[in-house]
Amino acid sequence: MDGNRRRARCQGHANPSVGTTRFTSRTPSAGVRPLEFSTSQSSSARPRTRSSAAERSRYLMQMIGEVVTTRLIEPGGRWQVHVAGLVDRLPDTTALALKQAVEATKEIATGNHVTIAVGYGGRQELVEAVRSLLESEARAGNDLDSLADTLEAAGITSTSTPPASPTPTTSGEQRMSNFLLWQSAYCEVCFCDPYWPAFREIDSLCALRSYAARQRRRGA
Repeated sequence: MDGNRRRARCQGHANPSVGTTRFTSRTPSAGVRPLEFSTSQSSSARPRTRSSAAERSRYLMQMIGEVVTTRLIEPGGRWQVHVAGLVDRLPDTTALALKQAVEATKEIATGNHVTIAVGYGGRQELVEAVRSLLESEARAGNDLDSLADTLEAAGITSTSTPPASPTPTTSGEQRMSNFLLWQSAYCEVCFCDPYWPAFREIDSLCALRSYAARQRRRGA
């Protein structure tokens, strides 16, 4: 969900729920059931010193909470919500909204899964996975030679999603933005020009059509 700040410089912050609703309302019918939204990098979860940056961060955290509570938790909801990232470093209200969404939707069995990656960074996710694995192996009394067989099954935090593909990246930037580095090893990336708040249904359909027309060779 890239481009929020650049759009805000020209038009002010727009509620990201518009793009989120468009995406979640249409993707199941297109056969896309696991979704993951990266809404904030891990650096955004840290305390801010400049007043303008702190105010912007507070506003965006508030919007994330509102999106989760008003768009993803609803009677007859279709999405089981998961969370990835440094949730405990988020503002209390945002962290609570995310945890409540996970709890409220845990029994939903439609097969539709959406992961909110907030306060998230792909590098940090890998570091935490390796640290957790090392600690687990040490407690079990295993040596480092045994890690080769278990490293691929390391405890990546966003386990609710399969290998990431396709990965639409908004705002015209041709980069992965530290997103799902492990899961995106062989992903197909679609670079989309609109900023996330302006991302339309037709843009998501164009990304899916581009993906469907490709021949996936997984590096071969």
